[in-house]
Amino acid sequence: MDAFYYKENTLCCEDVKINEIVSETGTPVYIYSKNAILSRFNELKTAFQEVDTTICFSVKSNSNLTICKILANEGSGFDVVSGGELFRALKAGGTPSKIVFAGVGKTDKEIQYALENDIFMFNVESIAELEHINAVAGNMTKTAKVALRINPDIDAKTHAKTTTGKKENKFGIDLIVAETIIEKAKSYKNVNVCGLHVHLGSPIYSVDPYVNALKKITVFIQKCRKTGIDIRYLNIGGGYCISYTGEEVIKPKDYSAQILPFVKEMQCQVITEPGRFIAGNSGILVTSVIYNKQNSHGKKFVICDAAMNDLLRPALYDAFHRIWPVNTNIAMPDIEAPDQCEVKQGMELVDIVGPVCESSDVFAKDRAIPPVNEGNLLAIFSAGAYGFSMSSSYNSRPRPCEILVDKDKYFVIRKRETYEDLIAGEDII
Repeated sequence: MDAFYYKENTLCCEDVKINEIVSETGTPVYIYSKNAILSRFNELKTAFQEVDTTICFSVKSNSNLTICKILANEGSGFDVVSGGELFRALKAGGTPSKIVFAGVGKTDKEIQYALENDIFMFNVESIAELEHINAVAGNMTKTAKVALRINPDIDAKTHAKTTTGKKENKFGIDLIVAETIIEKAKSYKNVNVCGLHVHLGSPIYSVDPYVNALKKITVFIQKCRKTGIDIRYLNIGGGYCISYTGEEVIKPKDYSAQILPFVKEMQCQVITEPGRFIAGNSGILVTSVIYNKQNSHGKKFVICDAAMNDLLRPALYDAFHRIWPVNTNIAMPDIEAPDQCEVKQGMELVDIVGPVCESSDVFAKDRAIPPVNEGNLLAIFSAGAYGFSMSSSYNSRPRPCEILVDKDKYFVIRKRETYEDLIAGEDII
């Protein structure tokens, strides 16, 4: 997280002190670095520059309009999974010809909306969906470009709730069913089957799952072409990992070095759908300490004003996020992982929790941090992806504001919700 660093014992984002932002916005607050987002996008662009590649940012990872606009201006396309995400991508200036639509449950209304806006392609996940796209396109006298999302039954070695390429997952079409689709593809008069898509889950810390999947795709694409189906696009999905612990992880160039030989052999244009890699370490969540609490068993709790409704990942996935005071004279360890918690001098072991009425509202268990007092600020790192986009108003808690930092300036890119916002769509009868 190069954009976030300590200077004179105070956390900064680019050239702005976090204290300065919080003094205006309050907490909880999401803070993103514009230049970190751009840097990671261009790192991916460079990694895949040997072949014709369209990078489609995964809107579900961070759907803020300003974030999407920044990426659209940089030439990014978008990967959307709902009509609402498509609406956002278009509002942010996304080019329709660079938008791919994934997801297992597209409605006819969403399909029609996508066709009306001439999006690039649908990633099709079932025969039933293909038939619906064909019917809707026929009613509109249009031809829909589609890629078959293949489920290659590959274990991506990630969390059970974020793996998507195994046979028991709801995603994609297995190779046997995909062969039957290819055999009758020409009977779908309003659909052009011209691509294949494979997304294995996220985050993926090894290139091996991609390689194993692409070996299967290489064989299948040859079968497609033998039946007269011209597969011109290969969507390799996303899932590229980031470091949540400070440890070194593989880079986009490490993925591309082993992926590109398959791509060149298949002679396809490439689509890739990164989300976490671009946004994850480009943002933090800042929260204030409300109370310190200790029970008679010696258990210590730091109770914060952020909660699971603001950042769901720890409760949903048991996800690890580094957490450290915004103002401290004790340096954050270079590496901090769940199995490497060490209580050094001047630190204490605590659970860092939120105020939501759920036992799962925990950001960190048995975490060693410098002592903090009421009103002190904590930074939850690596929160730029699947943070605000998964937030809710559970417990009738207004959602936090979002801030974008650009060098020495910062901007409110989403206002904090108010109590009135919580009931804006309701009527009392």
